[in-house]
Amino acid sequence: MQTAAPSPKPRLRVLLCAPRGFCAGVVRAIDAVEQALALYGPPVYVRHEIVHNKYVVEGLKRKGAVFVEELDEVPEGPAPVIFSAHGVPKSVPEAAASRNMFAIDATCPLVTKVHREAQVHHRKGREILLIGHARHPEVIGTMGQLPDDAVTLIETAEDARTIVPRDPDNLAYVTQTTLSLDDTAEMVNILRARFPNMAAPHKEDICYATTNRQDAVKKVAPQVDAMVVVGAPNSSNSLRLREAAERAGCALSVLVQRATDIDWERFGTITSLGVTAGASAPEVLVEELLDAFAERFELDVRSVTAAEEDVFFPLPRALRPDAAE
Repeated sequence: MQTAAPSPKPRLRVLLCAPRGFCAGVVRAIDAVEQALALYGPPVYVRHEIVHNKYVVEGLKRKGAVFVEELDEVPEGPAPVIFSAHGVPKSVPEAAASRNMFAIDATCPLVTKVHREAQVHHRKGREILLIGHARHPEVIGTMGQLPDDAVTLIETAEDARTIVPRDPDNLAYVTQTTLSLDDTAEMVNILRARFPNMAAPHKEDICYATTNRQDAVKKVAPQVDAMVVVGAPNSSNSLRLREAAERAGCALSVLVQRATDIDWERFGTITSLGVTAGASAPEVLVEELLDAFAERFELDVRSVTAAEEDVFFPLPRALRPDAAE
């Protein structure tokens, strides 16, 4: 008896967002851990996840990195202690110095820029409004640069409408680097209308990588039936990508950490798919996702580019080849 030929797989047009995945700050932070391991051997301690991605963190653990939430989990000794890309409150390096720790700061330079802006505004006597998400490590780090009453957090448009500053004519604002462009613009517009003398950043605080990845999603989302964002559920920039796709008109927009997280029943009838990855998600996970879709669909893959990126940040000084000179 002749067996029936397998039915052909349905065709699926895949639009790959570009840029996607690792940004320069994430590359620098991961390289910092790997370089510290190469120079000093394990263990290398890292305060908080170096970047918000389980795959990356688990890979570094296998190489000898030890992740802790607080410095009191680090034993006495010469092992390096690295601060994550998100930045830390001033109290953390001060505590490390008091214990004579070999501390290496892998804070993204664009986050450090926000810290410095806030410090300058504070020195000028301005009350600072920080647009961001409570409990996010970057926000905790930025607020922790200054005394407790120096910074007021603005999380929503309603916060922007109702904030009552001490002196409406002596304000400045800064933002988290990984926010929704649209949400932030709405809050800034409300604040500017209420406080026209409010000082603004010299250059936008939302980083180039966040901006470019959201712009790419906005180009692709209206053209596809579904969008998959590869990223972690605690990654702010990844969450914002999923939201951006939804707002841009994509009927199905999901965030997954790995291909194994996909609920295939939701993707059974699609004919087009957008794919992107948060700034802390490695490209290998995008490839894994595409392989999973290729098992079920005949893929026609092309790239949609919103911007070209060539940003590079050097390693922290203690890890550079000339550090001992």
